[in-house]
Amino acid sequence: MSENTELLLRYGMNPHQKEAKLSNGGRPLPIKVLNGEPGFINLLDALNAFQLVRELRLATGLPAAASFKHVSPAGAAVYAPMSDTLKKAYFVEGLDLSPLATAYARARGADRMSSFGDAAALSDEVDASTAQLLKREVSDLVVAPSYSEEALAMLKAKKGGKYLILQIDPDYVPDEIETRTLFGLTMQQQRNNGVLDGTSFEKIVTKNKELTEEAKRDMLVALITLKYTQSNSICYTQGGQTIGIGAGQQSRIHCTRLAGDKADRWYLRQHPIALGMKFREGLARAEQNNAIDLWLEEELTPVEQATWEKAFAEVPPRLTREQKREWLSGLQGVAYGSDAFLPFRDNLDRASRSGVKYVVQAGSSMRDEEVVQAADEYDMVMCYSGVRLFHH
Repeated sequence: MSENTELLLRYGMNPHQKEAKLSNGGRPLPIKVLNGEPGFINLLDALNAFQLVRELRLATGLPAAASFKHVSPAGAAVYAPMSDTLKKAYFVEGLDLSPLATAYARARGADRMSSFGDAAALSDEVDASTAQLLKREVSDLVVAPSYSEEALAMLKAKKGGKYLILQIDPDYVPDEIETRTLFGLTMQQQRNNGVLDGTSFEKIVTKNKELTEEAKRDMLVALITLKYTQSNSICYTQGGQTIGIGAGQQSRIHCTRLAGDKADRWYLRQHPIALGMKFREGLARAEQNNAIDLWLEEELTPVEQATWEKAFAEVPPRLTREQKREWLSGLQGVAYGSDAFLPFRDNLDRASRSGVKYVVQAGSSMRDEEVVQAADEYDMVMCYSGVRLFHH
């Protein structure tokens, strides 16, 4: 991929941390900078995100995309056709999207607030359709195995010519043992090269054992996403994409609540009032996203309210709590994945409120019986993967 054995970086984790570089033990690097100047966090995002989309591609055979922020995915998806409602909610209505561009639109649409200024990862060669979508969004970098000539020219013009474009060898295989230096000390371990596939769903422990092919796909998306999400982590998926990710929380129920709240917001953004909002002329998409997000808040300060109203040519009515719950009752068939076992039934109690039907978790908790009983009470299908997917 590259004849360089070392890549100097702008700076480390923060601007005052100097002497930052990327190396591969004297061997050629599997990554090449086609445009821009990478920083330390850029590469943390890019290298994690590309592993995620490469695994999704291998596991499903479908083009895959991820939107990363601060070393966790804001969204991830494989290609699946989008409804007109989703296209409008994702701000891609009227665009001619290739399968790869559709996967990225889904990944970014999962949590558009969090994807602002993202690291975009694509499993396949970036085509003009995907480049056009990237060019119109606020994004810091893209990483992919290759780029068409037209796509590369479009992306090089982004951000005044400073958009970071990385090319990575999709066939690169790292050493079996990985090392990390922390506080001047070196730790090592076998890298997490476990393969996630259909066998992860063979052990069904609930009374309901009806798993559709779509559910298997969605649970696979959840597990592979969790493999590259800062732990503790929970992921809700539907339609081949994430719809809510809870990352880096010390309590699993807090992950479940955070991810569930994000899934609820994802679905509420598809409410007719949200889709029909009349924004002030010239309001940028990012500001429209913020306005929709504030529309979903239960309470604003008077100053917030006045500022929020200025975003609209016509201020939309707010939904009552009852109206939100009525709309959310339409969210069904959601898959839920956990990066480790579920220690208490409260996770499934919360998950049930966001339409969860399918659950995959590691299993082997002291309260497995209690958790299985909860799944049965909600008529869920629950599988034990037998694999813990902690990532730090």
